[in-house]
Amino acid sequence: MIHARSAILLAVLIFSSTGGEISITHGMKKVGEPERLRPRALLAFLWRALRSGWFWAGVPLLAISFYSLLVLLSWEPASLVIPASAFNYVVGTLGAKYLLGEQVSAGRWAGVLLVCAGVLLVTAG
Repeated sequence: MIHARSAILLAVLIFSSTGGEISITHGMKKVGEPERLRPRALLAFLWRALRSGWFWAGVPLLAISFYSLLVLLSWEPASLVIPASAFNYVVGTLGAKYLLGEQVSAGRWAGVLLVCAGVLLVTAG
């Protein structure tokens, strides 16, 4: 059974990770892709990315996620933390659909349900 403090930190891990990924994805979609795979075009692309507020909103969220993972791994067994953190896929899929407006296929929703079932099995046992 997972301790209350670990459950809270797991929620911080999941939501900060997903928030960071969603923010950076949104920013990169606004930035666009590199025009060519040449040094000048890649530097211009990098410059555009570094000027994106969405990019910089995502970076600290991903840092919070990483440090939350480190703390969780010091408190709980990796055999619990790593599978439980997979719940990030569920929150990420919901964020992609409702915040980014992405279309999510039935197959992906089936995968989300399988992840939920797996997380429940791991945390229960």
